[in-house]
Amino acid sequence: MNEAPAQQKSAAAPSLDNPDLYFNRDLSILEFNRRVLALADDPHVPLLERLRYLTIVSNNLDEFFEVRMAGLLQRRKFGAGPSGPDMLGPNIEIEAVSEMAHEIISAQYRCLNQRLIPALAKEGIRLLRRREWQAAQKRWISSYFQSEVLPLLTPLSLDPAHPFPKVQNKGLNFAIALEGQDAYGRHSPIAIVQAPRILSRIIQIPTHLAGPHDFVFLSSIIHEHVQTLFPGLTIQGFYQFRVTRNSELFVDEEEVDNLLDAIADELPMRPFGEAVRLEVASNCPREVIDYLLKHFELAEDNLYSLPGPVNLSRLAAIIDMVPRHDLLFPPFVPGLPSVCMRPENIFAQLREAPILLHHPYQSFNPVLDFLRQAANDPQVIGIKQTLYRTTPDSPIIDALIEAAMAGKQVTAVVELKARFDEANNIRMAERLEEVGIQVVYGVVNHKVHAKMILVLRREEDGVRLYGHLGTGNYHPRNARIYTDLSLLTTHADITADMNDLFMHITGMGKAPQLRCLLQSPFTMFSGICDAIEAETRLGVKGRIIARVNALVESDLIRALYRASQAGVEIDLVVRGACALRPGIPGVSECIRVRSIVGRFLEHSRVYYFGNDGHPKLWMSSADWMGRNLFRRLEVAVPILDPDLRARILKETLQLYLEDDCNAWVMRADGTYDFLRKPPDATCKSAQDRLLEHYDRSSQHA
Repeated sequence: MNEAPAQQKSAAAPSLDNPDLYFNRDLSILEFNRRVLALADDPHVPLLERLRYLTIVSNNLDEFFEVRMAGLLQRRKFGAGPSGPDMLGPNIEIEAVSEMAHEIISAQYRCLNQRLIPALAKEGIRLLRRREWQAAQKRWISSYFQSEVLPLLTPLSLDPAHPFPKVQNKGLNFAIALEGQDAYGRHSPIAIVQAPRILSRIIQIPTHLAGPHDFVFLSSIIHEHVQTLFPGLTIQGFYQFRVTRNSELFVDEEEVDNLLDAIADELPMRPFGEAVRLEVASNCPREVIDYLLKHFELAEDNLYSLPGPVNLSRLAAIIDMVPRHDLLFPPFVPGLPSVCMRPENIFAQLREAPILLHHPYQSFNPVLDFLRQAANDPQVIGIKQTLYRTTPDSPIIDALIEAAMAGKQVTAVVELKARFDEANNIRMAERLEEVGIQVVYGVVNHKVHAKMILVLRREEDGVRLYGHLGTGNYHPRNARIYTDLSLLTTHADITADMNDLFMHITGMGKAPQLRCLLQSPFTMFSGICDAIEAETRLGVKGRIIARVNALVESDLIRALYRASQAGVEIDLVVRGACALRPGIPGVSECIRVRSIVGRFLEHSRVYYFGNDGHPKLWMSSADWMGRNLFRRLEVAVPILDPDLRARILKETLQLYLEDDCNAWVMRADGTYDFLRKPPDATCKSAQDRLLEHYDRSSQHA
């Protein structure tokens, strides 16, 4: 009796292959940056944090152009057709992306010029323009230019002997319009000056000459003294510009003998890839713009005219130079579980019960202690670890080196292709290899994105395995600003699966038959789809809650649509790109999508399925994207302990569904509504509630 209406509804529903049911991934990425920019515009956010959000948007957009826009332009260049479930062709997508990017960047500069700069000035933090410099300040700035700046500048007039210089990716440059002839009778209407990367872009004026926090731009200092670079010529104009280039590395892993050497050889060329964006100061005349566009082989939609400095990300330096804690988020000290405060060996603790850590509310130190104790414990005979993003001088690396020096067998799986961390990872791999650690560079054509540490310890009953699995990178600094989960466990099935995975990564053979972990590219996609299908069969009794950074995999979205059509209640917390459209009649009426943007970068991935009263929950390193599910090695670990499962459900999902302070709710057209209540109302911020909870927990521990 209950199946017939559902079948009729399904029959009347639109085809799930209809491109109109999917939102474009790149447009969704830009929508996320709108939400971040809204925090820069929010007067309820501490002022210097607002400035930080503004710079985060700039960094995000830089990477978007270096990778996503670069890929779109490549597709257009080679005549590629539509791709992705939305089926937008490259021409249409570039036009839409360009329009939205221009809107966001214009909003950025309105925020800076109309709100942040005046608000900073009221707090005594001033960005002084040249017309505001006093005589004593001018003398100090002139001395600074002569001693610190001038020796590093190389002015290049453009003539047959001086062709247009190689302009580096995202470097600060100046186009100088000139008039007159030099001592050799040469005349060049334009010259190029590149600002050396070693020079600070923001310079603080000594307090005895100005206010406590007065700053000038390097570009203003060079502008003021540009005549020094061209004596005897007339300066007709001085115009900032910046070029963003394609920053993807092109390494055919199957054709190289040594991946580390191949990437090391490719890295020096990254700053000089094809141009994808030209940013110019708004005072730049049309003839100079046309000249630059022609030189960099860019079209009009690649041009961004900016009423201010051409690289807002450099403004982040001010935050570190201004000791105004009242203009920042209140400080907090990450808590520790009571079990981690005991003096006994961490391995003894893990034999009693697993340890779950929720970063950054709880400290990353227990993970470091786990490795350090393993390095120093004479009963530990081996350590295996994946390394995606960290630093060569990280305490993680120090612990692995200490273990190797103590004679333990140490294996490190280093992902050399972690985008924009390649140079760091090469240095890290070389440092590890110097002490005899077995370093493996992942799997050909598959990034190793899983976060795992496995410790092998000889005990009375044989060798016991201890494991750490996380949703975030082994980067102590990121553990203070990203929300992530860490599980320390000695569960026999979980650790045996981890060992099988390490053996598979470092060796060869068929995919291992895992006991409980889900692994991409082999079982994760099918495991998630099976769990969705089980809820679909339950219909209105089904329940799905998932939290990921991105949701764009089309087959998985179709599975969620089918679940919604069957009446399953679905809540999705998707920080960034989301191709699924919620609330479409007959398709996604039972699906709600929200994004939380707050003090910490939401990074945890958690999948929950009601399973007819026997809930299943996984924490994972994987987003719901094609690259994570099919082209990376990822892991999802089931949370088998009922108490830990309830805790993760509460802290990472339920609190976020209750958030009406930092939550944005997605509409079917891909736009978002901000849920924040009025300032005088009590709102529930998931992040603030977790900070309060763990602060109380540490006090009572």
